[in-house]
Amino acid sequence: MNKSELIEALSLKNELTYKMAEEIVNLMFNTMTEELVDGGRIEIRGFGSFVVKDYKSYVGRNPKTGEAIKVNTKKLPFFKVGKELRERVDGE
Repeated sequence: MNKSELIEALSLKNELTYKMAEEIVNLMFNTMTEELVDGGRIEIRGFGSFVVKDYKSYVGRNPKTGEAIKVNTKKLPFFKVGKELRERVDGE
């Protein structure tokens, strides 16, 4: 499922216009993004949680040439699946 399919499903299930459903989905994603950018954590019970992980710099290798290159520190979003979702997907 992609973003437009999510908007379509929301509009059909809740009898909303496509435009209103699109605004709701965009608001949700924008709010979640802002929270992660600010260093926050998002927890949706039964689904999972989103956090930002800090990765230290390290020396990597260029796969083509084998040359050593420095990879700078970075922050990346990380999703940890919740127990209920994991069990439901696994069929338990």
